[in-house]
Amino acid sequence: MKRTLLIVATVAVLIGATIFADRATRVKAKTDGTTMKSDAGGGDTKGFEPAPEMTLKDLNGNDVSLSDFKGKVVLVNFWATWCEPCRTEIPWLIDLQHKYADKGFVILGIALDDEGKKAVAPFVAKERFDVDGKQQPMDYKILIGDDAAAEKFGGLFGYPTSILISKDGKQIKRITGIISPDEMTKTIESQL
Repeated sequence: MKRTLLIVATVAVLIGATIFADRATRVKAKTDGTTMKSDAGGGDTKGFEPAPEMTLKDLNGNDVSLSDFKGKVVLVNFWATWCEPCRTEIPWLIDLQHKYADKGFVILGIALDDEGKKAVAPFVAKERFDVDGKQQPMDYKILIGDDAAAEKFGGLFGYPTSILISKDGKQIKRITGIISPDEMTKTIESQL
């Protein structure tokens, strides 16, 4: 009987912690306190939370600010070299960057490896990914991030985490886990 109560109590605590973590990492609209829609079809971004201001270093040591991309649709992708789901979606991200770069779309890959540039730079230089039968490098912009960068977006519940930002700088879609290329394509196209 005590063992059953312990199991039930443990499950209840885990469910409560999961609900708390989910609510704590959601992007919320500022207008009425409700959770934002999953995307903004047709470019309507009224009521969406603005993207935070942040500046990070790229792999060459240059400062890159999110505000540098105002007027473009930006996909911020938090990832790590050791993250298998991140590696799975990298070819899709490369493909999206190639398809939409000329239309005003940018991907910012924010690497969160504990070793920072020391781990990320060799990975980016060496690794190649199958994109439409061709081995391609990660040719979108890679930045070195940290916990403070993740916190500016409300924290992370898992890797990868992607946030789509509209041309007017609003966070319109947040995905924890692997993106769906088809769903992301529709959302990106609705914003271009």
